[in-house]
Amino acid sequence: MATPVIAIFDVGKTNKKLLLFDQHYKIVFERSAKFNETVDEDGDPCENLESLQSSVFDSLQEIIHNQDFTVKAVNFSTYGASFVYLGETGKPVTPLYNYLKPYPEELKKQFYQKYGGEEKLSAQTASPVLGSLNSGMQLYRIKYEKPEVFEKIKVALHLPQYLSYLLSGHYFSDKTSLGCHTSMWDYRRNTYHDWVREEGIADKLAPIVQADAVVPAFIPGFEFKVGIGMHDSSAALTPYLVNFHEPFVLISTGTWCISLNPFNDSPLTAEELKQDCLCYMNYLGKPVKASRLFAGYEHEQQVKRIAEHFHQSPARYKTLEYNPELLSKQLENQQENIQAIQSDNLMPKSSFANRDLSQFTSDEEAYHQLVLDLATLQLGATNLVLKGKPVKRIFVDGGFSKNSIYMNALAQLFPDKEVFAASMAQATAMGAALAIHQSWNEKPLPNDLIELKYYANRQKLGSYSKVKK
Repeated sequence: MATPVIAIFDVGKTNKKLLLFDQHYKIVFERSAKFNETVDEDGDPCENLESLQSSVFDSLQEIIHNQDFTVKAVNFSTYGASFVYLGETGKPVTPLYNYLKPYPEELKKQFYQKYGGEEKLSAQTASPVLGSLNSGMQLYRIKYEKPEVFEKIKVALHLPQYLSYLLSGHYFSDKTSLGCHTSMWDYRRNTYHDWVREEGIADKLAPIVQADAVVPAFIPGFEFKVGIGMHDSSAALTPYLVNFHEPFVLISTGTWCISLNPFNDSPLTAEELKQDCLCYMNYLGKPVKASRLFAGYEHEQQVKRIAEHFHQSPARYKTLEYNPELLSKQLENQQENIQAIQSDNLMPKSSFANRDLSQFTSDEEAYHQLVLDLATLQLGATNLVLKGKPVKRIFVDGGFSKNSIYMNALAQLFPDKEVFAASMAQATAMGAALAIHQSWNEKPLPNDLIELKYYANRQKLGSYSKVKK
């Protein structure tokens, strides 16, 4: 008998995944793919939109015709800050510009001078000044640099909503994308910022619906529900909001390590904005205070440096064992920096990139120091969203949650918190599935979605026990 499933397309910058969850939210099928990037008209690297589109259609056709499964619904979670611009025919009229594409300084200056300055607008929109990472600024750029292209744009869809449109034919906007450092959403008034209307950009945006909305879709011989898609960071938070109701902070780790506090809705201060704090929207449309750290990328780069210096394979550090004595010694040497972070609530300024590798006697010592430096940076970043809010638990998911050196370092750096590594298969995809649970799944939500591993603080260095909830 065919298993009822929901299909989730989880689109990251590097890996594109298709996952099928059964009604108990167990993964019954998983596939991962990587596509070669292409370039835009300026020669800057960007997503290959045609390959992505073909992959979605081809994979879905294959799954729908697989007699082992009955696809009841489809949803999407993707990286943010990426618009697809569609013309009258519903086809893209530009490449999918990379959010790391350099932004023209003169145009940025023009924008902020007109709309009250960087500090004021950033506070109103809960968006640090990030250039192309502020996706609204991409539309502003097209208007002034390519007015003929701007005229051709009928609708601008964030990437999750574009993928949803491919199946449903419906245009939607979603708050988890609009609230994600776009510089477009006015958090004070819970609507578009005035500049979005004044520049005529609001006219090119689709109607806003809730993240749990679905629409019917048809492929010859098959009918299913399609969600409108979610921003990946908001999707990753969803399983925790469903499972835990006592205040917590989630550190979602990957290329970016993002500290999300869904129980902190205090307005962003100018100082917090300068330190890369922002707000996201959860799947219910409520603000989530967050801070960001480019720690996953930094880890990747510095591991290469360590491996090269000590003539090792970078793969060695995926399984390097935690050395409690070594980490304890390094912690003692770092106390002054740690105490300064705790007392001043400021991000540390130094990191492993500034260290001379010849000071280390072994690659094991160097790697422990790298991880401790990253965890110390994380202490500063996470403290920014903890400030003034009583939170007892910190959950860590993603790549670093599987790194015992990192998790033990974090537990020592937060001695007054319960620090857990959260083990959940594909949290981002799971969140996108849970967001539309009521529309496809008649069974109650399971209470064992997340397995937690507790890491003790300094008094019990290195010990942990397993807990399940």
